[in-house]
Amino acid sequence: MDSNMFQGRAHETSHDTMIGGDMLLYPVLGLAGESGELLNKIKKIYRDSGGVYTHEDRNAVIDELGDILWYVSEVATQLGIELSIVAERNLLKLASRKQRGVISGSGDNR
Repeated sequence: MDSNMFQGRAHETSHDTMIGGDMLLYPVLGLAGESGELLNKIKKIYRDSGGVYTHEDRNAVIDELGDILWYVSEVATQLGIELSIVAERNLLKLASRKQRGVISGSGDNR
């Protein structure tokens, strides 16, 4: 499935929830929440298993990544941006950084 197809199908499951009259706030807050859930799962894998992933851990991470992807997609949808544009632009940025030898530096404008 390509990213734009995912985006369209993901949006079909959206309730277009408004917070304070704004439809962007719900997916942005959801993205933060789901990212926190992923971090918490990874933390517990290191705390409880020394960083050794089980099959169940892997599936739980896949589920959290899917939730994060849904929210990223919904943020893009609410802004009228195709997910493929986001992905392509990110790859171009990273390729430029690699070519200029600043891929491992810090800061947005490198």
